[in-house]
Amino acid sequence: MAADKKDIKFLNAPKIGFNRKKYCRFKKLGIRYVDFKDPDFLMRFVNEQGKMLPRRITGNSLKFQRKVSQAIKRARHIALLPYVADLLK
Repeated sequence: MAADKKDIKFLNAPKIGFNRKKYCRFKKLGIRYVDFKDPDFLMRFVNEQGKMLPRRITGNSLKFQRKVSQAIKRARHIALLPYVADLLK
């Protein structure tokens, strides 16, 4: 007994085939320099445990992902960002 399309009901419409286009926020906003002395901005690229988020999640280009990772490492070194944290955000 096969179900027809009219027999299948969802509470929310399924988002099949709907992928939002990722973009590099640095290229879009025209940011050229990633400042390691701004921990609030760098917190966007760190998860709750303090790990750096990868490119596939943030949408950064390779060039700016390298700059962000270097800025996070520098901020950690001078104690602006923690290396490890529980529920950081």
